[in-house]
Amino acid sequence: MRSTLPWLSAASALTALALVTGCGASVEKAGTQDEAAGKDSGHYPVTITNCGQEKTFEAAPERVVTNDVGITEIMFALGLTDHMAGYVMSDNRGEKADTPWSDAYGETEWLSDEAISKEIAVGAKADLVFAGWNYGFNEAAGFTPATLDTLGIDSYLLTESCRSGQGKARGVMSPLDALYTDLRTLGKVFDVEDRAEDLVADFEQRVAAVAKKAPTGEDRPRVFLYDAGQDKPFTSGQYAGPHDIITKAGGDHVMADLEDSWVTVGWETVVERDPEIIVINDYGDVSAEQKETFLKSFAPLKNVSAIKNDRIVVLDYADLVESPRNPAAIETLGAYLREHAG
Repeated sequence: MRSTLPWLSAASALTALALVTGCGASVEKAGTQDEAAGKDSGHYPVTITNCGQEKTFEAAPERVVTNDVGITEIMFALGLTDHMAGYVMSDNRGEKADTPWSDAYGETEWLSDEAISKEIAVGAKADLVFAGWNYGFNEAAGFTPATLDTLGIDSYLLTESCRSGQGKARGVMSPLDALYTDLRTLGKVFDVEDRAEDLVADFEQRVAAVAKKAPTGEDRPRVFLYDAGQDKPFTSGQYAGPHDIITKAGGDHVMADLEDSWVTVGWETVVERDPEIIVINDYGDVSAEQKETFLKSFAPLKNVSAIKNDRIVVLDYADLVESPRNPAAIETLGAYLREHAG
């Protein structure tokens, strides 16, 4: 039987509600008063480092365009809807209504469900685009930070997507550290550093609480993340969100040795590493149920422990990419792993 875990447990929902009301995760906004305070206090100019590049901001960006769900919700969690021109997001990237940021979605313009482009950025009069390599930025599509620079539009790269210097491989730090880095860095850019630190402290406490209860030693189940693909599976290496979600929840990530973020592997590698639990990434035109049916009917996997014991769990795309939903995903997956450990 498939276990479908909601991204937010009841306990997590209470934590998220407290976060919304206490830390400004969705409704508290950094508007003109914050900007005036920043200028009066001498906060600007500020210099930050983003994916190894030093950037200076003379003032907080006013018309930010974000791409994809995790990136958009980072801005929402920091209370920055007043600084957004809108967001670009496919309509198959997960539930938006039942989240701590549902009000923020209602207050922010949905610019397109198609791929982000320079035309969208220009049309929105963006002064900054927050996206990432393969999270919107792509040389083949002709949409890069350099492209935007020629149009007078600044950019901020999602830290999970930073290229490592080894070709186009992505990942320069652990996935949770990438999330905390972006929260803190954007907190500095928008002069909401206290808000960013409150979020990071809350997330760290919640992750630590799960880790304290997590299985240890031989009781830690081997876990494989299945994103998509039939000829070859698309999965997570050590620098994509699922790595920390799996390991902090109490599992051993079977693809932890892959020094990249989201990658393609061979089925023979999956069979050899014999995962005891498979996590399905639920998004796109192929449903989680269809993905599960494929995995269970795919002959090469018939002797894999997760298939034999029917231990398949579903998490939402927004849980697994870098986003403020990551701690809740660790909590819910942690509960599942504790139930099936040993």
